[in-house]
Amino acid sequence: MMSQAKTIIVTGASSGIGLAIARAYLERGDHVVGNARTQARLDAAAAQFPNAGNFLGVAGDIALPATARTLFHRAMERFGKVDVLVNNAGIFIAKPAADYTPDDVDALINTNLKGFFYITQEAVRHMGQRRAGHIVNITASIAMQPSTMVPALLPVLAKGGLNQATRALALELAAHNVQVNAVAPGIIETPLHAPGTEEFRKQLQPAGRIGHVDDIVGAVQYLTDSNFTTGAILPVDGGATAGRW
Repeated sequence: MMSQAKTIIVTGASSGIGLAIARAYLERGDHVVGNARTQARLDAAAAQFPNAGNFLGVAGDIALPATARTLFHRAMERFGKVDVLVNNAGIFIAKPAADYTPDDVDALINTNLKGFFYITQEAVRHMGQRRAGHIVNITASIAMQPSTMVPALLPVLAKGGLNQATRALALELAAHNVQVNAVAPGIIETPLHAPGTEEFRKQLQPAGRIGHVDDIVGAVQYLTDSNFTTGAILPVDGGATAGRW
């Protein structure tokens, strides 16, 4: 009898939101192929997982086409198919526009754009041929409604582009039965944030509190469980994109 387990590729799987997403699918009995820059980080993540035998860590720079090819090759070799791609890897650099450096620009483009594009190309080829699959992009709610309290031109540029790319790809793949959506987190408690900034971060959402990684997990799993939702940008941000407050 063929296994009903799905295979999920998660980029940026060794910490924060990516780690929580990987864990949640493993808890369901699914297979997870996780990517991070180093094998040591993936091995440390695997040690925390239930059903660790269903987790395959594949290290490499997600900005490189070779890493994308390797992820899909290893996933197919181990599990036979890929049902879901979660493009979670990303960096966030907030500073006034005049202060960004060429290194900042390169880092954002490499991780947030190239890190999305090459692995998504592999997913398009594989899922389009199978006529089944889900792609979920983790973007940012600040790209939907920028804020004077958090100047962040480069992340808004990159993540806003991903929001629009989500819609464009959803249209392109709709006839192939591949659904493409995005989750746009607000302020979520992860290692990304500097210590001592909690009270300030609470002010950035009308809910007056910081979100939890499980809030993002729930949104991702809603989208990958859906059969008729595509092209959606789902903000999970305590109301920050709902309007002025």
